[in-house]
Amino acid sequence: MYSEWCPPQRIDSLYTATDGNKFQGLNSPHAGARSTAELPTGSAPIQYYSIATPNGMKPSILLEELQADYDAHKISLRGSQFDSGFVAVNPNSKIPAAIDRDGPGGQEVRLFESGSIMLYFADKFKRFVPSQEQGANRAEVMNWLFWQMAGQGPMTGNFGHFFVYAPAEAVEARNYGVARYGMEVKRLCSVLDMHLSENGGRMYMVGNEYSIADMAIFPWFNQLRTGYIHPSGVAAAKFLSIEESYPRVVEWADRIWERPAVKRGMDVCRFDSDHPKPWLANASGGQRDVAVEKN
Repeated sequence: MYSEWCPPQRIDSLYTATDGNKFQGLNSPHAGARSTAELPTGSAPIQYYSIATPNGMKPSILLEELQADYDAHKISLRGSQFDSGFVAVNPNSKIPAAIDRDGPGGQEVRLFESGSIMLYFADKFKRFVPSQEQGANRAEVMNWLFWQMAGQGPMTGNFGHFFVYAPAEAVEARNYGVARYGMEVKRLCSVLDMHLSENGGRMYMVGNEYSIADMAIFPWFNQLRTGYIHPSGVAAAKFLSIEESYPRVVEWADRIWERPAVKRGMDVCRFDSDHPKPWLANASGGQRDVAVEKN
């Protein structure tokens, strides 16, 4: 016999239930700056603030594909996202964020949310997104971009939290969370696999043209293939049967990974590198050597 869960009168009394998760020191119900610190800046027109998580990789892949002139700056997830300088750019205190010093009419533009950053720069450079005149194809790119933002990213992240980062002793909660979000992640991977199988097999997400939809979706699928490894050694890829269950997505992902700009974009602000662009670590040009390889 068990007792049914009943919510307390206020959520505050439940906050201690999150103790033991990897990010508990950062969790808070309040927004805003927690410390005063200016953002680092460089001389490039575009300033990019990030760390190499799947969300951080999405715009950096695009910036590399565009061969854009940008400075990248690592934002530590140990609290730097709550510094006053970063909060001024992104009031939501989440990476990534960016500043375009050469925005419309010469105005400086702040950018946050990875999908918004990608759409802004794709439109500005007129690459990797259909124009307004290509209404149907543009709408389809938007469909998949927002599918990624609203579904694939959050659901995969929730699965990863319960699979790897939630308190070790919260067995029942972890079983529920892993089952709930793992099932949804598999459904979303199935959506991708079915879409990429249509019309005899698609090269890319929309109209067989490589776009920001591909760039947005790839890092999170790659996270399922290569990341989220439980301390026991069980990896998400095997746990969710990724390779054998979604062959079309695996084929598509391998195709995306072949692009040199994707490899560089995935390396921007890497956790284990002191240089925000590791391939330039031994170069004399700092961050100015953009587009070291052409696609």
